[in-house]
Amino acid sequence: MTTIVIGLLLPLLGTVLGSAFVFLMKDEMSVPLQKSLLGFASGVMVAASVWSLLIPAMEMEAGKGAWAVFPAAVGFLLGMGFLLMIDELTPHLHIGTDQPEGMPSRLSKTAMLTLAVTIHNLPEGMAVGVVFAGAESGAAQISLAGAVAVALGIAIQNVPEGAIISMPMRAAGNSRWRSFLIGSLSGAVEPIGALAVLLLASFLTPVLPYMLAFAAGAMFYVVVEELIPEASNGQHSNLSTIGFAIGFVLMMTLDVVMG
Repeated sequence: MTTIVIGLLLPLLGTVLGSAFVFLMKDEMSVPLQKSLLGFASGVMVAASVWSLLIPAMEMEAGKGAWAVFPAAVGFLLGMGFLLMIDELTPHLHIGTDQPEGMPSRLSKTAMLTLAVTIHNLPEGMAVGVVFAGAESGAAQISLAGAVAVALGIAIQNVPEGAIISMPMRAAGNSRWRSFLIGSLSGAVEPIGALAVLLLASFLTPVLPYMLAFAAGAMFYVVVEELIPEASNGQHSNLSTIGFAIGFVLMMTLDVVMG
């Protein structure tokens, strides 16, 4: 039980540590550094989606021959569609732009920036919850150590992510403490989402392959829709590519070594 609690809280801890950079850095984060960190986060999320979610989803259905890919394919598309719906309905504002997305609203810029990050963090929390649910269900394809590896990998990529959130908040005129709190709270949805999935584990066991792929699809949506475009836009896109490679290899290694 202690291991599970720690695993659920690890991603939030990563966000809090990253948000604390606002106390250590005087100026706004440089563009090359931000590009590198966005690429790194993309790499971690793609590797986690493939090794920790999609592959186990198909391995669980290995006895069904060619149909083993069906739950993974359906779950992946549903996850992409779910995030697309959330993205279209929720009013939010991405860092570096003044053009709100989603339904029209009178929310403040800070509130919409926070909602954008919440949308981003939701699938990560779901991913952590579903792999721990898989480990608790006794699925041979998912070990407790493997679930911890997913939580640790997401926590590592949340460190730069937290900094990417809090530093622009500070540059926009918020105090250091306010920027830190907003950045930290943006990660609160992860343990909440993970816990909700875990509490429903007994009901989700029959559809666990679909849920694993659903989380993978949701994470891929964030990477393709937000992270990669932001990382590739403008100069220094080569740094985001290098960051992607490092993040991908790190998460892949964690999953294989700890899984």
